[in-house]
Amino acid sequence: MRAAQAVELALREVAPDAEVKNVDVLTLTNAAFRKVYGEAYLDLVNKAPHVLGYFYDLMDRPRRSNSTRDKLRLAVEKINLHKLCDELECGDWDVIVNTHFLPASLIASMRRKRSMRTPQMTATTDFETHRLWVSDPCELFTTATEEGRLYLGHWGVDVDKVQVTGIPIHPVFAKDKPRADCLKRQNLSGDRPIVLQLSGGFGVGPVEQLFNAILNVDVPLEIVAVAGKNVKVKEKLAKLDVPDRHRVHILGFTDQIDELMACADLVVSKPGYGIVSECIANDTALLYTSRGHFIEYDLFVAEMPRVVRCRFISQEDLLAGRWAEAISSLLAQPGPPERARVDGALVAAGIILSS
Repeated sequence: MRAAQAVELALREVAPDAEVKNVDVLTLTNAAFRKVYGEAYLDLVNKAPHVLGYFYDLMDRPRRSNSTRDKLRLAVEKINLHKLCDELECGDWDVIVNTHFLPASLIASMRRKRSMRTPQMTATTDFETHRLWVSDPCELFTTATEEGRLYLGHWGVDVDKVQVTGIPIHPVFAKDKPRADCLKRQNLSGDRPIVLQLSGGFGVGPVEQLFNAILNVDVPLEIVAVAGKNVKVKEKLAKLDVPDRHRVHILGFTDQIDELMACADLVVSKPGYGIVSECIANDTALLYTSRGHFIEYDLFVAEMPRVVRCRFISQEDLLAGRWAEAISSLLAQPGPPERARVDGALVAAGIILSS
């Protein structure tokens, strides 16, 4: 959703007169499909990340061109997303931009059957790509990295149709913001290290467990915990006893992560593509722990030091509050040797308008 919003805002910035419509495809389906596709995913992230990782790996393996499993998956999606299909067929669009593979595969299927002819573009939202991102026909793909571009080529995509733009993050992250101004607007003092705990827009993962671990740190901290849309988690955090040495701010969903990151000395989170991209854009240090089994995890964390100040902390040290050395090391760490692109949304917008 954040990637779609980023592309939308970039298009509105580059072409104010263009008609841009941002559609969350899950709002055009039934409650059962929405629950399985949306909530089941979050449940797996929270409770069984290894199971999610297993299926992620399984679906990134070669399939026959007439794979029964792929046909069945597409048929189920079509049945449950007929409202989206109706809107696509009836709309007079010049181009469709996907920031998720679900609509891209539907549109490709509809075009193969000649029920629509609108060209489409797919903006991948991970540093690495996956077989599910591949759809044909698709006029253009964008990726965050050259590796992602080549991996799409591995699955048969013409690499001349793939442009490396960087991950599409909200354009506001690419703008300089004076820290003093952000501290004032966010009601933060900045008289001690500011730790920003992020768990994604939906507040997934062991949020309460991680928050307790931060409270166990001996170093006095100003802690900002963002629970996202997870109201239950926010309420649980608000009820916990906070040691006198810390100052705590507990937030729900916010659209001001860019300012909070500008204030923060370090972010504490499991490494995800969106969070890492936003840390890169703000030059904010990242203290991270394992996110469970994912096929791209080892490569992902191995490459992170090239573009972001970061440090791994074991689950044991994290939960025991043994953070002092990690915090001091991160704060003293020099900037990364490379500067990754943070204008992917604007670049993608320019490509769309020039195509």
